[in-house]
Amino acid sequence: MRIDAHHHLWDLSVRAQDWLAGPEMAPINRSFLLPDLHQVTAVTGIGATVLVQTITVSEETPEFLALAEASEIVAAVVGWTDLTAPEVADALAALKSGHGGRWLRGIRHQVQGEPDPRWLCRPDVRRGLSAVAGAGLSYDLLTRPHQLPAAIETVRALPQLEFVLDHCSKPPIASGELESWAADLRALAALPNVTCKLSGLVTEADWTQWTVDQLRPYTEVVLDAFGPERVMFGSDWPVCLLAAPYATVLETAEVLTDRLTPSERAAVFGGTAQRVYAIEQSSEVAQPLLDTGDVHG
Repeated sequence: MRIDAHHHLWDLSVRAQDWLAGPEMAPINRSFLLPDLHQVTAVTGIGATVLVQTITVSEETPEFLALAEASEIVAAVVGWTDLTAPEVADALAALKSGHGGRWLRGIRHQVQGEPDPRWLCRPDVRRGLSAVAGAGLSYDLLTRPHQLPAAIETVRALPQLEFVLDHCSKPPIASGELESWAADLRALAALPNVTCKLSGLVTEADWTQWTVDQLRPYTEVVLDAFGPERVMFGSDWPVCLLAAPYATVLETAEVLTDRLTPSERAAVFGGTAQRVYAIEQSSEVAQPLLDTGDVHG
């Protein structure tokens, strides 16, 4: 089963998404709903997806769980709750026992926006992360390169918690810098309780002029550091539309992993996500209808 381990949905008629302000965000400044997801995945052979938190609003996670309950393709939800709240364990229990709670597989906070580069090391945050582990959930790390040292300390301090690094920690592809990010990424990958999403790379490059060759060095660091069995593909749709259509992102990932064996590619495009997010094998999996030979760049 091919799995897209990272995408979003939002409905602007329900609430505004302030992060969509500005002319550069105009291409995605509209609602993206389940029918839109079904349309882009139907022709790409994606059989299941992981719906990931978009904003830090407590109402969003129950909404996402209800969407998963109604969807034939959303097979897991990574939601949000306030990790620093004293009642975080109760909040997680309520989410799991509520409508659609069986689809909750992980929690995420947008650490990338925290001004404190060591936010993950705060005692109240660590207590919240321990509660996530106690609830049997994983935790998605959304960090930037300068926050990787704190992520390394935190992953090491909580061996009982499965961490998933989103977007390879957003490497500085547009500037071409590599070594500092790569060193920290390898240190993180040395810890056994973390996997990495091969996602979000096109939007870390130049949105209009990126090429596959520019992405390849970063992808090779990720694959070498984590190994394919701890890497999973994610489209980051619809955010990816700022730089490329859904199909192009998938095709690009296929080209970037063309040196892997069939079993290794199977891990990246399904097996790793299936294991980490406890996704059940579907009896009906869509078949790809695309010619994947034409890749942007």
